[in-house]
Amino acid sequence: MSKTKTKKVKQKVNVFKVIAKIFSVIIAVCLVVIPVAVFLVLYINYPVQAVNDDIDLSNIEGIKLSQDGGYYVDVRRGESSQSVGLRLERAGLIKNRYFWNILCRFEKDYIKTGTYKIDLPANQIGILRQLIEGKQILYSVTIPEGVTIRRIAAILNEAGICSYDEFSAAVRDKEIINHYNIPNATMEGYLFPDTYLFPKEYPAKNVVRKMADNFYERIETISPSVKNMTAKELNDIVILASIVEREYRISEEAPLMSGVFLNRLRINMALQSCATVVYIMTEIQNKPHPSVLLFRDLEVVNPYNTYMYPGLPPGPICAPGNTALRAAIFPETTNFLYFRLTDPASGKHYFSRTHDEHIGAGQLLIKP
Repeated sequence: MSKTKTKKVKQKVNVFKVIAKIFSVIIAVCLVVIPVAVFLVLYINYPVQAVNDDIDLSNIEGIKLSQDGGYYVDVRRGESSQSVGLRLERAGLIKNRYFWNILCRFEKDYIKTGTYKIDLPANQIGILRQLIEGKQILYSVTIPEGVTIRRIAAILNEAGICSYDEFSAAVRDKEIINHYNIPNATMEGYLFPDTYLFPKEYPAKNVVRKMADNFYERIETISPSVKNMTAKELNDIVILASIVEREYRISEEAPLMSGVFLNRLRINMALQSCATVVYIMTEIQNKPHPSVLLFRDLEVVNPYNTYMYPGLPPGPICAPGNTALRAAIFPETTNFLYFRLTDPASGKHYFSRTHDEHIGAGQLLIKP
């Protein structure tokens, strides 16, 4: 063998030796580093069984102990995952916030705003998944029948579901209004009064959509034929129902009232609904709710004043419930043109055919 060939062979052998040494080092490192890394991950992510009694949760914002031993954790709007991890570590719910930050970087989605209940034992990965998937605590909030969008906004704001201003803007959002094909400037009348479950700090637009979806489900249950109505036809039903909602006290009288208003509409007679005047006073003029209407109240110049302007008002005056909607769709056929509250205690009204009978029924009282 020539010297040149021998030299090449030795060079190849040396290369293989270097490669072998590199692989040996890599294997050695892996045998040490990987088990250590796995151990650290398992240790850090090992479920927290209980929180140290020395931790004072009163000094940690947005985390408190529940009655059954779990923990309520508030994720504030705009809060970073790092901030959440720091609070969780301080509360003893996770072992290492740096590992938490690494986990967050590998996630495609972000943690969701809301209130969560964390039950121990729990590990970091499980807690993070709960916050990312938005498995929040839902809070019950009841929207009474006959309330306006302003009152709904106040109820939701008080419950911490969404702010008054955000809800007020959402019910005027043109995209939402157009989506439901509502021929009005707001969603007044189309948000069904019911008991809802919402998380804290829920987007106001989502609240409006949920309440509107509920409205259409309910009214189509009352009468599937509403699906074939034009937007104006349905709107007229909702306006009438909202007036009936604010007028009736006894459910059996709601269809009678609806019939009275329709009788008036047929002969182009003013509806003369006290409820529409009250709507002007409380919702447009921002006055307190009156206990009794005076004659000067009936003379206010406004399209919603059905004493001065014949026909239906421009839009609904409240959120009608099931009884009022059913009454508007299925009114009772009579020849009555008037009704008046005669017994405030029972809510009973006197229905009459003539104006003289109506005047003789007594003082003009209104629903609170």
